[in-house]
Amino acid sequence: QVQLVESGGGLVQPGGSLRLSCAAYGIQISIYTMGWYRQAPGRQRELVARITPGGSTNYADSMKGRFTISRDNAKNTVYLRMNSLQPEDTAVYYCSPVSYDYWGQGTQVTVSS
Repeated sequence: QVQLVESGGGLVQPGGSLRLSCAAYGIQISIYTMGWYRQAPGRQRELVARITPGGSTNYADSMKGRFTISRDNAKNTVYLRMNSLQPEDTAVYYCSPVSYDYWGQGTQVTVSS
């Protein structure tokens, strides 16, 4: 059974940083393109960043230069480093293998002063 456990969210002031973690169980993330997604209230879930098995990365335009996705295959964990956070980054953040319907509970990120 596939289980994805996201953590690291919280309340941060504008301009602050957070690092999210996603521990995967039941799958080997090394063979998947892994993605971080987010869903803000009243909005559709959107892809934030993704990383291929070879380590190539892609980001949504508004995240370029601020967010960094990485993976540790030995720990079966994917990370998302988020810098220069803004109130519009407030959302529940999820990780998932891209194009697969596996979802965890997500981790809430709230950016507010």
